[in-house]
Amino acid sequence: MEICAVVLAAGEGKRMCSRKSKMVHHLSGRPLIGWVHEALNLVGAQEQVYIVGYLQEQVRAALGEDVAFVIQEQQLGTGHAVMQASPFLESRPGCTLVLYGDTPLITPESLRAAIALFERDGYAAVVVTADADDPAGYGRIVRNAQGDIEAIVEHRDATPEQLEIREINAGLYCFSTPLLLSALGRIGSRNALNEYYLTDTIAVMIQDGHKVGAYKTAFAETVGVNDRVQLAQAARIMNRRICERHMRSGVTILDPETTWIDDTVQIGMDSEILPGTRLEGNTTIGENCIVGPETRLTDVVLENGIVLEYSIAAGCHVGEGTRVGPYAHLRPGTSVGRRCQVGVFVEIDNATLADDTSATVPDAESGHALPFPRERQKVRRNWIRRSMT
Repeated sequence: MEICAVVLAAGEGKRMCSRKSKMVHHLSGRPLIGWVHEALNLVGAQEQVYIVGYLQEQVRAALGEDVAFVIQEQQLGTGHAVMQASPFLESRPGCTLVLYGDTPLITPESLRAAIALFERDGYAAVVVTADADDPAGYGRIVRNAQGDIEAIVEHRDATPEQLEIREINAGLYCFSTPLLLSALGRIGSRNALNEYYLTDTIAVMIQDGHKVGAYKTAFAETVGVNDRVQLAQAARIMNRRICERHMRSGVTILDPETTWIDDTVQIGMDSEILPGTRLEGNTTIGENCIVGPETRLTDVVLENGIVLEYSIAAGCHVGEGTRVGPYAHLRPGTSVGRRCQVGVFVEIDNATLADDTSATVPDAESGHALPFPRERQKVRRNWIRRSMT
């Protein structure tokens, strides 16, 4: 079955209070919209159309040129946004997924399940839903006796009985592409905001006698990111997923609550990540390593059997069996050989340390290790640079 996707990414995101598009704020190593793009790639969405508007050049740069973009000049509602993608969907069979670009927590597994339900039971559309502890503000899902969707009722229009419903519309859909195009041509904007609502297409399909199903997922997957508070909440959920994935693959993470790992990081079996550690970018950690505590690595390659504690490293390579730290700093361009010792408060900048070498910080007068290295930073850096040449 052919799978298309329309992603709504034209909003201003005013609550982020930022000069950047909300869609390009980073979460666990990817822009928000990058997580949606990745999920769509994993479910096999061949045609992906992104509806852009505010700061659309930033969104384009984040996604590249492998997808299609349509500019929504006026913000006239979700239905109007999807209408902009109609030329890309014409004459296509199969289904179209409609998602928001600021819902990074939706998983490929949930999207696959919604598609499978759509295909198996012959629905005109499947709505992704969830049970909310506090459903205030969400559209409520009203089901019929067969369990199919009878209506989506907005909070402001709901009866007291409907307000008691906890199952909410997540705003994520799997539509029959031909039926979606037909329904979009028949919705109006007769409402207080004079906007075209995508949920009206569901009402049109039901009125035409089509069945509309619901796939219920975890509420956490449906949460959108509208401000910095929600960004932090989403980051914690995503980071927990990433930590659990590594732990199930044989990595020991003593405290996932204080360990932050980007999705792009790779870690070998039997390595230990200690509390307060942050692993960023294209960092690769070999097997049987001990990293942390209170350590930050960005775009670093560690071979097997390395101990690196209380240190910072970026853009560098460390050879097998080496010990680094505590309180060392490896700057970009540094390459440390095998079985080396990089001692307390050593800083190495764009230099190569040969195998079986020890780098320590000497006192300029006595030759002993500096007890207060911050007082002698210039001496220390010059010594390290001379020793590397």
